[in-house]
Amino acid sequence: MQINGLQAVITGAASGLGEASARMLAEAGAQVAIFDMNAERGEAVAADIGGSFHMVDVSDAASVAAGLAGLSPRICVNCAGIAPGAKTVDRDGNAHDAALFAKAININLIGTFNVASQCAALMAGQSPLDADGAHGVIINTASVAAFEGQIGQTAYAASKGGVAALTLPMARDMARSGVRVMAIAPGLFLTPMLEGLPVEVQQSLGAQAPYPPRLGKPAEYASLVQHIVENQMLNGEVIRLDAAIRMTPK
Repeated sequence: MQINGLQAVITGAASGLGEASARMLAEAGAQVAIFDMNAERGEAVAADIGGSFHMVDVSDAASVAAGLAGLSPRICVNCAGIAPGAKTVDRDGNAHDAALFAKAININLIGTFNVASQCAALMAGQSPLDADGAHGVIINTASVAAFEGQIGQTAYAASKGGVAALTLPMARDMARSGVRVMAIAPGLFLTPMLEGLPVEVQQSLGAQAPYPPRLGKPAEYASLVQHIVENQMLNGEVIRLDAAIRMTPK
């Protein structure tokens, strides 16, 4: 698929991996619609790249539908997510907060499904883009935690494991409509969550990766997003983008 002139919907694009993807796709000629809850930052990014901002709560299907009204996406990139930390049972013997677990599932997994499924329907209803019958591509964000969740990551790992498991069946569902579905499972990336840590802590975390021994750059995630869009043979797969890291228990 050629990116130039296509409309892209990117969730969580006010910062981090989503912002990097929005900037790279806009640079390649896409018309980018940013879905985020951070209006101030989202509007600023949208203005900077010539895109549009939409205040959308991805966990609410009606909010997603309102954000998509009037749009004709061919590219969907789901980056919105949270990473709560809590053990199944804490040191005081208290069970994991059920509401916190549900919140992670609602935003990370159900939110991804809401946007992906509604974008898929809009893509399927449009005319094909090329001789292969391509209608669009959906790229979801899983995590290496889907495979090696660490201590305190039960909610996060469960939500990202769901995103990974969603990939192949959704790709199979959408095959006859010419819509590809992929997922990227990032390792440790320099997103706002890690940027707030001391530099020495960032370096220590990055050194856990075999090669390169550093934190990933959001632009490297965005580069893979662009390649997935352009490479028609990539479909139904979860790609680890992690410098060969395998997470330890803690």
